[in-house]
Amino acid sequence: MRIALAQLNYHIGNFEGNLQKMLSAVEEAKKQGADMVCFGELATCGYPPRDFLEFRDFIRRAQESVDTLAKVAHDIAIIVGSPAVNPRIEGKDLHNSAFVLVDGKIIHQAKKTLLPTYDIFDEDRYFEPAEEFHTFIYKGKRIALTICEDLWNIGNENPLYTICPMDEMLPEQPDLMINISASPFSYTHSQERVDVIRENALRYKLPIFYVNNVGAQTEIIFDGGSMAISPTGHVVELPYFREMVQVFELDEISQHSKDILQPKEKLKLIYEAISLGIKDYFGKLGFKKAILGLSGGIDSALTAVLAAHALGEENVRVVLMPSEYSSQHSIDDAITLAKNLGLQYDIVPIEETYQAFKETLKPIFADLPFDVTEENIQARCRGIILMAMSNKFGHILLNTSNKSEAAVGYGTLYGDMAGGLSVIGDLYKTEVFALSRYINRDKEIIPHNTIVKPPSAELRPNQKDSDSLPDYESLDVILYEYIEKELGPREIIDMGYDEALVNRILRLVNINEFKRFQTPPVLRVSSKAFGMGRRMPIVGKYLS
Repeated sequence: MRIALAQLNYHIGNFEGNLQKMLSAVEEAKKQGADMVCFGELATCGYPPRDFLEFRDFIRRAQESVDTLAKVAHDIAIIVGSPAVNPRIEGKDLHNSAFVLVDGKIIHQAKKTLLPTYDIFDEDRYFEPAEEFHTFIYKGKRIALTICEDLWNIGNENPLYTICPMDEMLPEQPDLMINISASPFSYTHSQERVDVIRENALRYKLPIFYVNNVGAQTEIIFDGGSMAISPTGHVVELPYFREMVQVFELDEISQHSKDILQPKEKLKLIYEAISLGIKDYFGKLGFKKAILGLSGGIDSALTAVLAAHALGEENVRVVLMPSEYSSQHSIDDAITLAKNLGLQYDIVPIEETYQAFKETLKPIFADLPFDVTEENIQARCRGIILMAMSNKFGHILLNTSNKSEAAVGYGTLYGDMAGGLSVIGDLYKTEVFALSRYINRDKEIIPHNTIVKPPSAELRPNQKDSDSLPDYESLDVILYEYIEKELGPREIIDMGYDEALVNRILRLVNINEFKRFQTPPVLRVSSKAFGMGRRMPIVGKYLS
């Protein structure tokens, strides 16, 4: 049997577009001599559809896509993920299903059992889990069909569920397993995914064919990495971040005896993931051009490089907005970067605008001393200019804040925190430096001075980030233990970190939740990004 894995980039709610992609993939699989083609989880409607699932018309259109695919399921079987109505009165209205289509008919429906409800996932909100577990037969082979999380209760230190669907199907003695997935990217997840699927192959002593989605859905990025695994746990892994149809011969995979894996270099994966995230955010929303403020600092420089790579230099415009506190070397660095990337750039000084605001507010502020208020006015002047240009020219403003700043509230609402998409908001400052050096690995794109100079917002004379924050090496490691590892203050202090420093940092994180609540969606590249995957109360008092 020849099995095709169709690793495709779906678009939530774009039923016609998703269907056409799958129909083309069916034809490609047939040309390659496949007996079966497998599409990803919820392929008809895209993943995650969230509350679109509550619209009956949405479910009807998904089922129409399944019916259309069934009509072309001749000389080839099709497996496709789609939401399906739960026929029972009890329970949730829907199942997260996988349909097997043969000779114009649905011959089997598998229902997802393990419904993730953590981090970015919220499937228990919509779906009823399976209660029955059966295999199906095609071309003389008995096949166990599972959906994404159904395999993830094996091969990890902390199983979340009390059941493994494959255990329930083993009495039917399947010859192979197929798993259709929508497994999101993080820079550690690609290896975790290989490890978990391998553990399943070894446990059940079966070949596994695993197909994953690719492409970005707002902040969530899918990296592909579909794979075929032998019963001895040897993996053939498909490329990341690329649509493709790959055919595998069952007998060859069953006898496969070596790993063929994709490189998993952290910085390369992050670079490709963020680039895809920007590209799909713009492409799927029908946007074309981006704008951002270019300060001469490393955050805006990195954002500009990523945007130019994703959208093309002709579609990115940058604006330099110097004030009386801007250093000449920062202005020069920004111009050099724009020229290196071939970007259109404008210089719009904010001094007159800033002074006009101060004069307007003078009767109210009287003789109160200069403080963070005046710093924020400068940031908001820049935000107004960028949003005005965004409106006038139809550009989408990209936010340039990093994760370290967002964590501790080192940013100005309606100023530098404005934007339609946060490009590097899931990168700590130390990761921003590392990715910038990675970009410069062959030649200097980001000016060397931008990378080596002390970070500064340049909103007052001789300002440095270190005036307000701990050094980023100390800050980031504590943030990581609190945010990604979810350790409390005592656990972090017991690791050897200074108690006063830990308490100060964690308090800053918690009291600035109100700021993060008002920021744009953040492209997710870590295991715990700000946004829908980290849901914290704004008025909570923990450590505050």
